[in-house]
Amino acid sequence: MAANHQRFESLDVLRGIAILGILVMNIQSFSMPWPAYANPHAFGSLEGIHGWVSTVSHLFFDTKFYSLFALLFGAGIALMAEKAVAAARSGAAVHYRRMLFLAVVGLLHGFLLWYGDILFMYAVCGSFAWLLRNRQPLTQILIGAGFILFALGLSLLYGWSMQFWPEEVLAEMSAIWQEGSPAVQADIVAMSGPWLQQLPARAEIYLQVITFGLIFNVFWHATGLMLIGMALYRLGIVTAQRSTAFYLRLALVGLILGMTLVLYGLASIEARNWEFPWTKFVGRQFNATAAPLMALAYLSLVMIICQKHWLPRLRQAMSAVGRTAFSNYLLQTVLCTTLFYGHGLGLFGELERGQQVLVVLGVWAVQIPLSLWWLRHFSQGPVEWLWRSFVRLQWQPLRARSD
Repeated sequence: MAANHQRFESLDVLRGIAILGILVMNIQSFSMPWPAYANPHAFGSLEGIHGWVSTVSHLFFDTKFYSLFALLFGAGIALMAEKAVAAARSGAAVHYRRMLFLAVVGLLHGFLLWYGDILFMYAVCGSFAWLLRNRQPLTQILIGAGFILFALGLSLLYGWSMQFWPEEVLAEMSAIWQEGSPAVQADIVAMSGPWLQQLPARAEIYLQVITFGLIFNVFWHATGLMLIGMALYRLGIVTAQRSTAFYLRLALVGLILGMTLVLYGLASIEARNWEFPWTKFVGRQFNATAAPLMALAYLSLVMIICQKHWLPRLRQAMSAVGRTAFSNYLLQTVLCTTLFYGHGLGLFGELERGQQVLVVLGVWAVQIPLSLWWLRHFSQGPVEWLWRSFVRLQWQPLRARSD
């Protein structure tokens, strides 16, 4: 019984950390024109603290917490499949209803609120990953790694092909990355306006994300991570069941290899002055390759904390956020779009990167105590409750049981 409690605590703690960590990068998408997410020189100051924030967020957060969350998503699929086997029933119907709900909420989220949505794409990736749930863990790891490398290969191939593109097309794409470009100005105008004015601009970007972005990158990268996450669950790695020495070795290898790749990639980008083709299709791939390694390192450190029962109050807080992760992900969007977009306070493009850190801390300061309070009164997050009710085709109890 204690092992089961530790297992679920470790998953919840990791999920909470992943949700909070994702905001460090997402805040740039909420608060600045979209080109600035990929190229910090496209918008905003990089002087002093703002440059440090950009560098630190790239080194330690960019794609790392997205990777951690994808690993946990895969672990969740494996956990659900395990429960289905234990109950002597097929989990396919339940899983695909879960993915349908996720996809619908994702589309509404992406089109109506924020084009940075990942829910729809996770639903697509999770639908495919389920088909490989019964493969051996080593096979899942190898297929997952193959998918990630395939995404890398597609990006490199795309970049290589640009030498054959018409000059005017290359010039137009490169111009998007420049400070004061029409794309930057158009995004500022759209997101600073009323909600109805935002819709067409947001829809145009989100459609590109869930078509080209999904097909040529996210499907392969996220599905690969989900498959690896399945294996990590089945091997007891993500449930704090391996030795402390194992986690220390994994953390050390992940951090050394990952940070080496990230630093080299960033140095190569800086050496080329953030040139569009290199940065987009070559330079940033070092970070994309390093992110799963660093996510494994972060995971390992959290497993040690859970094993040793260190930082109980922090673990409790992160677990509460993790148990309400779906609700908290959407809450971040509601809070940040209300703060930055024209239908709210209209601060889009007004805050520099150093100031954005204060917003992140403020959102965390809302989410952590709210999650703790909510779970004292209710058994699950509000969106989780709707999700489970839809999946099980009947309303689920929401009030926490008094023991």
